[in-house]
Amino acid sequence: MSGRFEPLPGGGAAIALDEVEVSILRSLAMQLAELIGPGDQPAGGEDPLAALFADGPSKPPEDPALARLFPDAYSPPDRELGAREGKEAREASAEFRRFTENDLRARKRDDALTVVRDLDALGSGASGGTPGVLQLAPEKSGQWLGALNDLRLAIGTRLEVTDEDDGGELLGLPDSDPRKPMVMAYFWLGGLQETLIETLMPE
Repeated sequence: MSGRFEPLPGGGAAIALDEVEVSILRSLAMQLAELIGPGDQPAGGEDPLAALFADGPSKPPEDPALARLFPDAYSPPDRELGAREGKEAREASAEFRRFTENDLRARKRDDALTVVRDLDALGSGASGGTPGVLQLAPEKSGQWLGALNDLRLAIGTRLEVTDEDDGGELLGLPDSDPRKPMVMAYFWLGGLQETLIETLMPE
């Protein structure tokens, strides 16, 4: 796959995408939104304002990909923690998660759905740019960057890529390996993310 984000005069970014790339990106973004889920939503008739003050979950998600997207706020330091320190770190993480995860989940889901909506607009010719060329305003670039990062984290977790390695050895997988399409998507998304970051950096 080819294509890279280029800066627009006055801010923002643009990228040329063919139909296959649009389809892949849209599918991945939809899967990400479904994985993240809506979070805790107010029941029918419940005051939405009250939901802003509702407690969120206090435990990390069981799904490894979600746990990567919503990590504990207070990670243990490199040294071994004592029983008391470990307990304090877990309690602090649980408390922080309780008050922040719902909002973070909503923001991540909105970022993913923004990607879907922008790609749909591009497909219908309503993007405001040349057909096949996606143009993002600066604030949209930030949402796309968030979604691309979340996609790479989720896919990397499924591929068992860790913080200590970049997954480069996965490129050597044979085409017959069922993980190969996911690997190619992982590195393609990395390239998109890198070039989008470059458009956000001041010259």
